[in-house]
Amino acid sequence: MTQVVTSDAAIRDIEQLLYQEASFLDAADLDGWIDLYTQDGTYWMPVTPEQESPLDHISLFYDDRVLMEVRRRNIKHPRAASKDYPVRCSHIISNIRVADEGDASCTVHSNFHCLMYYNGKQTMYGGRYMHELVRQEGRWMIRHKRVDLINCDAALNTIIIYI
Repeated sequence: MTQVVTSDAAIRDIEQLLYQEASFLDAADLDGWIDLYTQDGTYWMPVTPEQESPLDHISLFYDDRVLMEVRRRNIKHPRAASKDYPVRCSHIISNIRVADEGDASCTVHSNFHCLMYYNGKQTMYGGRYMHELVRQEGRWMIRHKRVDLINCDAALNTIIIYI
């Protein structure tokens, strides 16, 4: 059974990591964002509610570090089609809950809303995050992030940047 993290300093550090990640995504700063992930980090957005595995079913995203780097390079490339329209977004994270699974790792659950404006369309995303964090070189880093959209199985606008 996991225990709830009780150290105020640890909770603040974890909250700051989640807020920093949101800030990088709001600024479309994928360089800074990727630096928050471990070398074996993954990012997963299931396509169905309660999906259990990214390997046994199609996903909206299931990126490892290599695919994250490819997306980052494509978005930053001077001739990328995505450069034709700026990405503007705002992430709001709330209800952060931290479970302590040891001195060097924890699982964090939170709720989010993301308002994105791209190519003349405004889109609202909402759902739950699950971050698996590990402590490396004296700081928390993201080993795995799962994004459960409330409407993951609905028709969605183009998701131009990570949510």
